Amino acid sequence: MPYEVKLNNRIANVELLSRQDNKLLVSVDGKEFALDFVKISNVSYSVLYQNKSFNIELIPVNGGIKRFMVNTLKSTYDVEIIDAEAKYLASRKEGLEDDGERIISAPIPGKVVKVLARKDDLVVAGQTLVILSAMKMESEFKAKKAGKIVDVKVEEGQTVESRQPLLTIEYEETA
Repeated sequence: MPYEVKLNNRIANVELLSRQDNKLLVSVDGKEFALDFVKISNVSYSVLYQNKSFNIELIPVNGGIKRFMVNTLKSTYDVEIIDAEAKYLASRKEGLEDDGERIISAPIPGKVVKVLARKDDLVVAGQTLVILSAMKMESEFKAKKAGKIVDVKVEEGQTVESRQPLLTIEYEETA
């Protein structure tokens, strides 16, 4: 399963291609790396790449399991693992304070179970607009505030990709 890994301000696509004991084959932005990876302690690891040894520390940030401070001999990096769950949670939080037009998109691939809004419908805050089934669970996408549906881009039964727009809503401006 591919992940996006944010390293300081750079985002890389990372995928574990194979693992046999401590031997890993990893793809980073399409380039393959054969690594020997050994856990030394709860936060320390030894990585062997092209006959060179690298010692790294992975220190969780704010108790999170997907954000780390990574220390090497010479550098420190801020690292965040952006997987399907992280994308989903971020999409649920975005736009909470926005006014104006807003596109609601699928955070991960899935199937549209129900479309509860139609073009030109007036909706209220908290009203369910679309129900998406993904990863063996259903998620409701609700209006963050009162507004009007500008466009519905999906229909029931349709399979959607990650980041595919589901609908567009124009929120009422708040005073």
